[in-house]
Amino acid sequence: MPTYQNIYDIACRRKGSEAQLESLLVGPLSGPQLKVIPDATYLSALTKKVFQSGFVWRVVEAKWDNFELLFWGFDIDKLLMMPDEMLEQRAHDQRIIRNYRKVWAIRENALMIDLTRRHHQCSFAAFIADWPCDDIVGLWAYLKKHGSRLGGNIGPYALRALGKDTFLLTRDVEAYLREAKIIETGINTKSALSRTQQFFNDLQQESGRSLTELSRLVSLSHGDNRAGLQAEVAQRSA
Repeated sequence: MPTYQNIYDIACRRKGSEAQLESLLVGPLSGPQLKVIPDATYLSALTKKVFQSGFVWRVVEAKWDNFELLFWGFDIDKLLMMPDEMLEQRAHDQRIIRNYRKVWAIRENALMIDLTRRHHQCSFAAFIADWPCDDIVGLWAYLKKHGSRLGGNIGPYALRALGKDTFLLTRDVEAYLREAKIIETGINTKSALSRTQQFFNDLQQESGRSLTELSRLVSLSHGDNRAGLQAEVAQRSA
């Protein structure tokens, strides 16, 4: 089984130095920091990742102010009162990305947030902040089950954007896990997620670092991300 020190040493060599590597490692927000983020911001982040999935991210970014305007800054209570006719109009508004099912998911995820708050008697921000990171795949599953269009990498990427401590199953991370024989099935199967969670939990106990940093380290230790790689490729092609 790969060790933290082995992964760290490989990433150091690839990035050129320990200082350069450390400059690329950014940790998550703390629990108290996550709890003061408005629930509307959580819905905004979830919605942005839904629309970015399978689409050009820069186009989503360019239109995002219009999303915030048309959906009242993603105010949960206002969205829950939004009639179907108005939601239908928004889905055809040229100022945003006109994807009917994704627009409909905005209100569905507002409902998910509201039901979560009612059931757990706390803000959605507190619910996310208090979820144990040693079972972060359980939070992924919760978002997928109770939310709309939040499966795959959408939920995890939204959590990362918000600052919640989570690893990500990027192509480099998945390739590393397969090469190390940690997973041998589909990446989103229950067994693969469980084994991946245990792998990162073990690294965390060994290193004391966050899942966010460890995920980045694994990614940097694998694939075409060596320091100076682009220059080397250009030189060979000249």
